[in-house]
Amino acid sequence: MPTALITGANRGLGFEFTRQYLGDEWHVIAACRRPGDADALADLGKQCPRLQTVPIDVLDHATIEGAAERFRDKPIDVLVNNAGVFGPSNAGEGDQGQSFGHIDYDAWAEVLRVNTIAPMKMAEAFVGNVSLSDQKKIVTISSGMGSIADTGTGGHFAYRTSKAAVNMAMATLADNLSPQGIIVVMLCPGWCRTDMGGDAAPNDPADSVARMRELIARFTQEDSGTFTHHSGKRLPW
Repeated sequence: MPTALITGANRGLGFEFTRQYLGDEWHVIAACRRPGDADALADLGKQCPRLQTVPIDVLDHATIEGAAERFRDKPIDVLVNNAGVFGPSNAGEGDQGQSFGHIDYDAWAEVLRVNTIAPMKMAEAFVGNVSLSDQKKIVTISSGMGSIADTGTGGHFAYRTSKAAVNMAMATLADNLSPQGIIVVMLCPGWCRTDMGGDAAPNDPADSVARMRELIARFTQEDSGTFTHHSGKRLPW
């Protein structure tokens, strides 16, 4: 039975990844800051004993290290770095704190810690587990807003830079882990109707996750280091 470890699994895309992998008979390790408050995960767990929850606050590296110790020597086929934040404002509420002349630098630093540094820490902590598995995949949920070739209307400095930076980190990691046969990829889920994306977003989370899971299943070593839209289209750096 394959195993997935998913961060930010208590809501949004993370919860949807968890639900869908469980539906396909996977074992899922669902990570979030406070599993005791994650009612939707608890309900899934009552229905499916293949779900394990683990407390991981991606801003607290001690919790990542503790989880890695708990699951030492357990093969993890797919590590999904899903946990992320947008920054000082939510979609549809303007760009306060992320627009030029109004930058909230402390908030920017925290966005980088969550969206860029945490995925690397997760990879470091669980690379041994991934290397023991059959599929050997590390997946980071990025964003088209991290594409330097497509800056759109500008603004959103914290979010955009965090995603561009995690793309570089993971593309570099792909080279480092290639000798171990580990596949490292970045995926853009599109603008989805989640707490972060808001109700105006055009993409249904279930559809986006289903398409991303199809891609994850098909990825081979030749795809390692790539940045791909959920439609399957390769995105420009």
